[in-house]
Amino acid sequence: MTRPAPTASTSRQLNLRPVLATAPLKPGFDRDALSRYGDPSWDLGPAVFRENARRCHVTVHYGSVEDVGVREALRELLYARLNVDMPGHRKILPPGSVRQVFNRARRFFEFVRDELGVVDLRRVGQPLLDRYARHLIADRSRRPIIVAHLLEVPADLYTFRDHLPSGGLSFQPWAGSAPARVAGYRHVRENRTPRIPEAIISPLLAWSIRYVTEFASDIFAAREEMDLLEARCAALVEADRSLDHRHRRRQQRKRLEDYFARLRSEGRGVPIWGTAHNGIFLRHPETGDASPPVNSHLLHLHIGIDAQAEPKMHIQLTAGAPRQIRAALLELGVETGGMDTPISILPETGMPWRPRFDAKTLAQEERMLQSAAYILCAYLTGMRDCEVQAMQRGCLSLTRSEDGMVMRHRVRSVAYKGKSSQGKPADWITIEPVAKAVEVLERLSLRAASARGLTTLWPVLAAKSVCKDYLSAEIVRQLNRFRDHLNDLFGTSNQPAIPDGPEGVPWRITTRQFRRTIAWHIANRPFGTIAGMIQYKHASVAAFEGYAGSSRSGFRAEVENQRSLGQLDDLLTYFVERQTGATLSGPAAARITKTLDNMSDDLGPLPAMIADRARLRTMFASLARTLHVGVLADCFFDPGTAACLKQATGAKGPLTALCQPTLCPNACITTRHRPAWARSAEEAASLLKEKRLSQLQRSILQRDLERAKTVLSNIDRGQPVPGS
Repeated sequence: MTRPAPTASTSRQLNLRPVLATAPLKPGFDRDALSRYGDPSWDLGPAVFRENARRCHVTVHYGSVEDVGVREALRELLYARLNVDMPGHRKILPPGSVRQVFNRARRFFEFVRDELGVVDLRRVGQPLLDRYARHLIADRSRRPIIVAHLLEVPADLYTFRDHLPSGGLSFQPWAGSAPARVAGYRHVRENRTPRIPEAIISPLLAWSIRYVTEFASDIFAAREEMDLLEARCAALVEADRSLDHRHRRRQQRKRLEDYFARLRSEGRGVPIWGTAHNGIFLRHPETGDASPPVNSHLLHLHIGIDAQAEPKMHIQLTAGAPRQIRAALLELGVETGGMDTPISILPETGMPWRPRFDAKTLAQEERMLQSAAYILCAYLTGMRDCEVQAMQRGCLSLTRSEDGMVMRHRVRSVAYKGKSSQGKPADWITIEPVAKAVEVLERLSLRAASARGLTTLWPVLAAKSVCKDYLSAEIVRQLNRFRDHLNDLFGTSNQPAIPDGPEGVPWRITTRQFRRTIAWHIANRPFGTIAGMIQYKHASVAAFEGYAGSSRSGFRAEVENQRSLGQLDDLLTYFVERQTGATLSGPAAARITKTLDNMSDDLGPLPAMIADRARLRTMFASLARTLHVGVLADCFFDPGTAACLKQATGAKGPLTALCQPTLCPNACITTRHRPAWARSAEEAASLLKEKRLSQLQRSILQRDLERAKTVLSNIDRGQPVPGS
């Protein structure tokens, strides 16, 4: 039955209802003063507790929708979603998600208008919904999960029909079938967020650490120099204000000559910009060589000119000192950047890590330093992006571990996942590089955040009145610029600092990749190293000791999920390599080889195996759960035969520290373990050269060397490793 149209009186009452009728508000907001149903725009910011939420994501502008029917249909649905809880169907929409629902609903209502000429849900039938579904699915660039989200709108118009003034849909779309099923989306439990390849995350993290521990001091020193230059320039401008124009010019030219004299005495050139950002190049008066233009901004700071306030005072105008500058260029040459701050030397090259700073490159390097600090905080803690960006000044503390023996770095932030919209304060135990990154952020963010009255560690660093306050989603673009910046500074066309991804193009970094990547490595490569100095085991111990390891966080569950996925991936690698002729060694080699070959017989020809990865995962699940990847050998754990358990009691899994890879029936050695055995052999051989060894020490080392050589020989020949 169609609901009658609301009367004028009812409409007036509806228009006066507060949009945030039930949502909790941040302190200091009066619900009566908030947006009303009939307002042309809804500001939901007072109910969004994430400080880094973008304003455009929490504001609805109905004026941007030209069609009245579309506009009012949107208003009805959004109000119901924000204020009505439908147990078993839909929870109240978090205000921070309103823009997403607005865009999805608008797409549907505009389709209805195009089909019917008017937005009238009473005339919408199942055939129209079928056409809408086909229209969405026809776009091959649109993933099925996105189609499923878009098809939730018609389902909501039925679910909320009793709470919509127009009555919503009177029939259940697709006879109650889930939108995901209609879209052809089959939910897969596996996390689809790509893992950052080790060849990429390792140098990315290494350079991030260097930015925070080595380059930050140069960047901060340059900022101090720039602040002093700007203050001195302002003082000179003020002192010159009482002089007439001719005397001011004379003073400026005298200061310019003094500045050039200092450069001459120091063997330096006239400052030029790092890039020709304004499209203008400097042509050398004699050679004709092109370079970026003269850094007039730096000249102005030294001689007391505010060219923004007084454009006619620009030093390179005809009435300025162009001939003086030209003469200095001929005599002194040029110097990129021009600021005085010395640049630290890279030990591996013996050269400065970058040219001298100017105002633009300084601002750029501050953003790059912020990006480096983000990578350390996000990757080495396992925090989600919203948790990282909720960090405030003063969030870092140093406390002792529960046994009182170890000092731990503790980061205080807010957890949102699975919590109320307000989030909950939480602690993360972390390692020293993260603590150093937080200390750098405290200093880096102070200027921009204080200017806006904020305490966040993640403000937009640009000191412009028109820019947004919080870094927010801009961090993704900034991280990828950081990747490109590292390649520009430290890479070559043949050997980039950050290698390309598997597709041969630069790897696109997103914030979600960090948490999944470190969870996978902690679960599957705990003794691997990151940035050449940190062991994943160290990161996992810290992460699990504090909040990140508790049930509230979900990080431990994430690690366990990645462990099971990693075990399957590793076993698939075993299978594929076996199919291509690889042989195994070690005490367990015969057992595992037989198992893999039997599975190959069950699967049939190789092409069928490649085409049916899901079937492979199902078949391998049981064996995969026993696989634990190690440094010297992989363990297909069987507690009944495990050599490590004979030396300990109460253990439920393999004890890596007690592993005997050449004796244990569970140990399997592959070519992947060869580098570790080779290093062991080299170390033993090196130690045996020491003349002061006792006979017992020499005997033990000789036995270790012979064992390593035997393992290496059998790896190369693909033979089982005999017991020793």
